Amino acid sequence: MVEFTLWDIVRNLALALRWTVALSLIAFIGGGCVGGLLLTLRLGLGRRTRLAVGLYVQLFQGTPLLMQLFLAYFGLALLGLEVSAWTAAALALTLYTSAYLVEIWRGCVDAVPRGQWEAARSLALSFGEQLRHVVLPQAGRLAIAPTVGFLVQVIKGTALASVIGFIELTKAGSMIANASFKPFLVFGCVALFYFALCFPISLFAQHLEGRSHGR
Repeated sequence: MVEFTLWDIVRNLALALRWTVALSLIAFIGGGCVGGLLLTLRLGLGRRTRLAVGLYVQLFQGTPLLMQLFLAYFGLALLGLEVSAWTAAALALTLYTSAYLVEIWRGCVDAVPRGQWEAARSLALSFGEQLRHVVLPQAGRLAIAPTVGFLVQVIKGTALASVIGFIELTKAGSMIANASFKPFLVFGCVALFYFALCFPISLFAQHLEGRSHGR
């Protein structure tokens, strides 16, 4: 049996933390891009498009992320598309993130007073110009705090990628616990790593929310 010291455990978990951070950033940035596109489609096109985007949102919000990861990894393989655990995890988390971000941002757009839309239309601005010059700058200020706050959920969601074999912080902790026979110590360290990663983001989101409300 290999003897693991506390330093060995912390060092190996720190190495795995890089992949948790990388996967979180890919999911968050990719989800933001997809969510922004879906928001534009939901606001600007016809009823059928809005219904399609709404169905997309309900599908990914109404099903467990764990199931989405399984479908991305094993489902694509059944269709003849062999993907790595990294690719499947990035794809599933990106789609999952986009479904939540589009709803967060839609709520912020809806919070912009209707008078602002009417004022923009009275200036003969096109729909795109109304969004770009009047609505989105105001909605963007409202969206910063909840968007940053949702990053915490994305980071914690990456732990589920361990079920398809992606070696991030949780998976590395499980492997080290099995090898060292020190599960309490190992997963205690895993919890501290997640806390150290998520707590500053939560504080920053609260700070941004306070600023947006003038506190």
